[in-house]
Amino acid sequence: MMDAFDRFGLLINDRVVRTPVAIASMAGIVDAAYLLERADHIGLGFIGGYSIDRPTMEAARSVASEGDRKEFIFEDPVAELKAQVAKMADSSVIPGVSLRGSSPEAFRAVARALGTAVVYEIDAHCRQPAMVEAGAGEYYLRHTEKLLAEVRALKEEGVTVSVKIRSGVADDDRVLAENLWHAGADILHVDLMDSGTAKLRQIRNSCPLMIIANNSINNFDRMRDMLSHGADIVSLARQSDERTLAGLDAAITRYADEEGWYNSPKQLCRGGDIRALTFCCMPVKECPLIPMLSRIDLPRDEYIQMKLNGVKGTPLDTGSQTCFGSLAWCCKTSSPCMFRDMTLKQAGLSRKEYMRQKRDLSDTIMGRIFHDVSPDERS
Repeated sequence: MMDAFDRFGLLINDRVVRTPVAIASMAGIVDAAYLLERADHIGLGFIGGYSIDRPTMEAARSVASEGDRKEFIFEDPVAELKAQVAKMADSSVIPGVSLRGSSPEAFRAVARALGTAVVYEIDAHCRQPAMVEAGAGEYYLRHTEKLLAEVRALKEEGVTVSVKIRSGVADDDRVLAENLWHAGADILHVDLMDSGTAKLRQIRNSCPLMIIANNSINNFDRMRDMLSHGADIVSLARQSDERTLAGLDAAITRYADEEGWYNSPKQLCRGGDIRALTFCCMPVKECPLIPMLSRIDLPRDEYIQMKLNGVKGTPLDTGSQTCFGSLAWCCKTSSPCMFRDMTLKQAGLSRKEYMRQKRDLSDTIMGRIFHDVSPDERS
């Protein structure tokens, strides 16, 4: 059995995320007590949303007065947030706070009060008219420069920043994801609504941020669908009952222990995201690899060298009898291949370890594409 880091490889605030199952905020419902009751089955949880300045506090009162929605309403929201976070001090759950604010100063004030032990999530998701009119929630998806300013303000305080969005509201979610990454965001929490996995794949192909996928994830098939199209974590809100959470946690743990890569992507030729380059062969025929390389402005010879360098000195640096002479070019274990399997057997490499090595190669490729070389340097 693997430990949590070997199994999932997830770190937030220098803490290991025990499982890629999270609870999303629900105003007036999700507080520390709610998370602690479910702590055995989640790795991350966001309390809130909390309104943190006068405009959003007034908006919360307006929403609550209509009677069909709950809200957290406090005259001193910072003091309440400190008390809530303190309750989670001894929990294995990494705490996040979902914040509704309308100015950089409001977010900075909370960060200075709570410090670096929590994840600060900017709520660009709420669509209640009163909150949007106050300059929060979905307002930010139509005024993205202001959202980027809030991200930068929090990053100046040295904290981990998540942004919760609703897909399909901004002009282009791909551009938004890339801009949030460049502004310093660490996590993108996406409510996919009716967008489906195609939207998730587009976002994954646009940035290296940790992605949390949200919306109607109540069974393992739905969870795996999200993970195989680019998500690192899935989150639940209204369906975050203990039974559902426990089932997802157990299923993904078992899958990781058996398969080796818990959120392995589909192969590129089957609709996979950019991480699937780890499974692609040499660019010798017309297939989805070619337009992907063109889209990310990566020359073919550079792609070849990147993969060969990525496996050098690893268990994947073998396979003379495979199609292209190296396991670097071999496909996912879900695809039958006698040459790959023969090589694995001769090398004493299990299918599970092969997939773990492919995960490491994918990390190397992602680092190369998003961090090491800029498009300008490749042009």
